Amino acid sequence: MPYYAVLGSWTEEGIRAVKQSPQRGEAIRKAIETAGGKVHAFLNTMGAYDVITVVELPSDEVANQVLLRAGMQGFVRTTTLKGWTPAEFAQLVQRL
Repeated sequence: MPYYAVLGSWTEEGIRAVKQSPQRGEAIRKAIETAGGKVHAFLNTMGAYDVITVVELPSDEVANQVLLRAGMQGFVRTTTLKGWTPAEFAQLVQRL
């Protein structure tokens, strides 16, 4: 399954409701698992982003759907990076 690093920034509504962020985090974890994915890391952070999540999901399409649903809630805006494991990357560069 493809890996994704999802960088999240709270919206104004999200920071106002920060006390509910643990429940929202659990809801997104369940949504990822329901979509056939797996959460490898879920970190609340300081700096340019408020949350970093590393996940596996079955496809780019499924990842997009999960993240669009999360964005529709209005609490977070995301930037998503698709990633490759070292073994996957090694295979990729061998074909250059």
